[in-house]
Amino acid sequence: MCGIVLTLGPEADPAIFRRMLGTLAPRGEVTETRYETGLLAGTRRLRVVDRDRAVQPWVSADERLLLCYNGEVFNHHELRAELSGLGHRFRSASDTEVVLAAFEQWGEQMVGRLRGEYAFAVVERATGRAYLVRDPLGVKPLYWSRTPGCLHLASEVKALVRLGAPVVEVPPGHHGWVDADRQVQLRPYVDLLSLGANAPLVTDPDEAARLVRTTLTDSIRIRLDTDLTVGVVLSGGLDSSLALLHAAQLHPDCVAVTVGVPESPDVAYARRLARELGVPHEVIELRPRDIRLPEIREAIRISELTEYGDIINAVVSVPIFRRLAELGVKVALTGDGSDELFGGYPMYHEVGPEASRRLFLHRIRNLGRTELQRVDRTSMGFGVETRVPFLDLALVELAMRLPIDMKMRDGQEKWIVRRAFADLLPDYIRRRPKNPMSYSSGLHERARLYKPLFARLHRSFGYHLLEPVRRDFDSVLMRCDNDLDAAIAAGRARPDYTVLEHARDLVGAARWNAAPMVRRLVSPRRNRGDEAPLPG
Repeated sequence: MCGIVLTLGPEADPAIFRRMLGTLAPRGEVTETRYETGLLAGTRRLRVVDRDRAVQPWVSADERLLLCYNGEVFNHHELRAELSGLGHRFRSASDTEVVLAAFEQWGEQMVGRLRGEYAFAVVERATGRAYLVRDPLGVKPLYWSRTPGCLHLASEVKALVRLGAPVVEVPPGHHGWVDADRQVQLRPYVDLLSLGANAPLVTDPDEAARLVRTTLTDSIRIRLDTDLTVGVVLSGGLDSSLALLHAAQLHPDCVAVTVGVPESPDVAYARRLARELGVPHEVIELRPRDIRLPEIREAIRISELTEYGDIINAVVSVPIFRRLAELGVKVALTGDGSDELFGGYPMYHEVGPEASRRLFLHRIRNLGRTELQRVDRTSMGFGVETRVPFLDLALVELAMRLPIDMKMRDGQEKWIVRRAFADLLPDYIRRRPKNPMSYSSGLHERARLYKPLFARLHRSFGYHLLEPVRRDFDSVLMRCDNDLDAAIAAGRARPDYTVLEHARDLVGAARWNAAPMVRRLVSPRRNRGDEAPLPG
């Protein structure tokens, strides 16, 4: 994983380029650059695969092409073997080199062969044209901005805002050619709104459970292909517990990290699971009073997020990845994406099958600018490469072939996942109800106290050059009785919260934050080392 920056065009300025790349310093360990007339290219590289030889920007053997690459292609061993059989000779063991060789061999068709989480640019050095690609779900980011005589590309918005020009996202699952003085024209190579549409539904529970187990296990397995310590972001919920259970089985060196108030459900469940597995476990104990305006401001600065709820989740995520970095961990797994695929939100079950499918696909298409953006920025902000096994394209397509009654049954969300791994999951995890990370950590309502300041802080960093902070889609959808079209229209008509809505939110948060003080006055003190009991 890396942070990448490119400036293309006759007005390319090395001083501006260096400032842009410097902004991305937390994303990697070493700075690597190439300066040519009309082409400035650089990476801030996090050394994970072939740490010594995978130097970027990578130039093809014939020196015709240059690659700036952020991400991991997990099937690079298979692609390397195929390309070697076609006559390619490799100078490294890196997936970076495999990506460029695949482009040389198959051109734009190579995107259909990549399995991973990536965003990159291939530049024709003779013409200055660049071919841009972003992975199907948008796990890895890429943005562009234009100034007179220059096209600028970067992994984060913060690298582009000082240019003062509008910032544009490369959408998930898109690719195409750009140059310094013409229109950027990108097109989809994966249609996220039609995933699984032409495949038959899987209606047999036994077959569905077998497919979910096989596909998810394989997705986690390939993401554990590293000789480095693997961290697991563990909330003690179903999804992160599955990631840890597999990591403990398949990788010799892993560590779990949990954040929450000492008495929170997350901490209690996570402590028990890690202890039973014998996995080293780091618990970041925070009290609500530990979250103040500087923590809110820093979370917004790092995350660049544009919905209020995602910013609140970022506040909780930052200490996790800060601690992983302190432990020297550079690769981590998370359980993100499972709720979107397997029905972890009530909205999916309150409408008919066709409407629920549209809701699933809408959320999946927007993950790249919401939940996945939070994961990328808060992890790479501390030099940690996060891998997201629930969002492997094969698993996403499978999930879209499962009817809604496979996802919610007997009042239990993500029913098919629980069934698929019933023999692996401890009973207390398998039966644990869904809790959003930030709520069950015990820290969500504290961050809400600062919610009226989010938009102003966001603008102070220049992030509105991409888009402003807007109301949470889930709340808009709820007010529209889960009518997707009405919710999209309402979000466009009134993107931000009203003063009255903010006031109501502030009152609710203030009431919640006052409750612990009242409890301390009327209840006996607990020892700090005491754990909250798990539900029966």
